[in-house]
Amino acid sequence: MLLIGLALLVGASGAVGAVYYRQLRKAQREYEKARGAVEDIVLSFNRQLKLEANKVEALGYKIEAATSRSDSAMRRAEGVDGMLRSLEGRITADSDERKSISARVVDLEKKTSDCVASQEAITSKISALQEQTSQIRVAPEVQFEGVMPLKRDKAMAQLTDTEVAVLELLVSEGAKTAPEIKEKVKLSREHTARLMKKLYEEGYLERDTAKIPFKYSVKKEMENLLKKTETQPT
Repeated sequence: MLLIGLALLVGASGAVGAVYYRQLRKAQREYEKARGAVEDIVLSFNRQLKLEANKVEALGYKIEAATSRSDSAMRRAEGVDGMLRSLEGRITADSDERKSISARVVDLEKKTSDCVASQEAITSKISALQEQTSQIRVAPEVQFEGVMPLKRDKAMAQLTDTEVAVLELLVSEGAKTAPEIKEKVKLSREHTARLMKKLYEEGYLERDTAKIPFKYSVKKEMENLLKKTETQPT
């Protein structure tokens, strides 16, 4: 009787163990399916997050029902749920970051627009200044008093040697002031001043009155006459 009782006990234990093992295998298979579904969600969550989340939720119900008979399976299901929560957190963080980036882009666009407007205003001011500068440059920097007409009939006849020397000096060396001419021809200041005034009034010279002392230069017509005279044979 004892042996029979032991046999029955062993048989019952084996049957219970088989049932429990089948339940564990079933829970494991359900978990494997759930894990595969979660991996699919991770790979395609940007495009079909809502649809896959619904599938995961349905699978979660099945997992909870299957793992209610196994603490180990329950812990695994909780791990899956934690993964989903982590994914949701990442998605939320990504969404917030996109919003932040979008706000920064809008702010940069506004700043860029302001910079363009400022640059256009500066360009307009620069153009106005350039126009004013060009107008200033157009204004004559050197003012010449009206030159009296050259008296051709006495262009050379009435000139003294000193006056001819002064004219030749100005032709060869360019415009000079009365003090500079005085040093060259070795005359007194008063004599040089009278000589230059005479040559100017008789139309031989032009006078630059932009600054004092005035600068004298030979009138172009007189310069050509002097050069022509120099080239004539003696």
